[in-house]
Amino acid sequence: MEINDYELFEVPPRWLFLKLETDTGLVGWGEPIVEGRAKTVRTAVEELMDTYLLGEDPRHIEKHWQHMYRGGFYRGGPVLMSAIAGIDQALWDIKGKYYEAPVYDLLGGKARDRVRVYQWVGGDKPTDVGNAAAEMVDAGFTALKMNTTSEVRHIDTPAVVDGAVDRLREVREAVGPDIDVAVDFHGRVAKPMAKKLASKLDQYDPMFIEEPVLAEHNEALEQIANATTAPIATGERMFSRWDFKPILEDGVVDLLQPDLSHAGGITEVHKIASMAEAYDVAIAPHCPLGPIALASCVQVDITAPNALIQEQSLNIHYNTDSDVTDYLADPSLFEYEDGYIELPEKPGLGISIDESTVCERAEQSVDWHNPVWTHPDGSIAEW
Repeated sequence: MEINDYELFEVPPRWLFLKLETDTGLVGWGEPIVEGRAKTVRTAVEELMDTYLLGEDPRHIEKHWQHMYRGGFYRGGPVLMSAIAGIDQALWDIKGKYYEAPVYDLLGGKARDRVRVYQWVGGDKPTDVGNAAAEMVDAGFTALKMNTTSEVRHIDTPAVVDGAVDRLREVREAVGPDIDVAVDFHGRVAKPMAKKLASKLDQYDPMFIEEPVLAEHNEALEQIANATTAPIATGERMFSRWDFKPILEDGVVDLLQPDLSHAGGITEVHKIASMAEAYDVAIAPHCPLGPIALASCVQVDITAPNALIQEQSLNIHYNTDSDVTDYLADPSLFEYEDGYIELPEKPGLGISIDESTVCERAEQSVDWHNPVWTHPDGSIAEW
């Protein structure tokens, strides 16, 4: 068997799908994307496919991963690792279909019987979060995640802190103590404000505090952890096991959040999960993306003993034109019951892509870029 063709589809709201074809007729799907940089990643995928993977046997996944990563003098980073991730997902999809087994069976089998998920409430600039949280709990979710702030200055006013506390209090009062509520700082808060916010939010017992500072400031995580009893989570902007190694060795982070469309795909995140397990650290894969990325996350979650919970983007605030299930021939895999996904039984990634919908929506103009925020003085704020 060999790879004999591929096709890339940029589709709304902000996703890039990869279709790998083989000479046997087996097809695999992947989702290589950096949100807002789809064209850049598309070029990286084309370069990897055209210079190496066409004509290769898709079953030799580890060999291909090593070649894509180590075959260039310059390694890592969001663009290359996202290109590798999408190709890797598609290779696993083909291999599972070839052996007529779900990917999780090829990774060693299941460690659990279902996968817990959480639901986003609010938005980039969260408002009316209490009512939104109550609606999600009524829909069956047992865990939620929210932003608590919009843009924050390096050192900001007490009102900014109070506003964040009020939003978490609003949600906690709306859902009660039996529901988990995670708080995403989104890397938009500098160290001095992160310490203040973490300390003040502690009274409402967040499930975890996510990305309290940008990944380039991970040395500040210890100070922030000392200001709160909440578990510290990070990792969506870290792209390989080598990026995660220092924070595991520091022993400050409680939850890793690698993204299977950014951090090298199934092959790499499966290894990151095993590394984290050795340090008594859980994983909660980052996934505000499409159905292929989510299906890939679920395959890893099933096999990882330390997988805590899974992000998913159904009805997330980014999905204004299309949603996760729009591209699936059978959306039943992502029908959540009591806040869980049941284990997929179909081979490969366990999903069937509706290719006619993919082709139709790929004809639309897709040009998503994240907003660029500014402070009152005109300087750039973190989004």
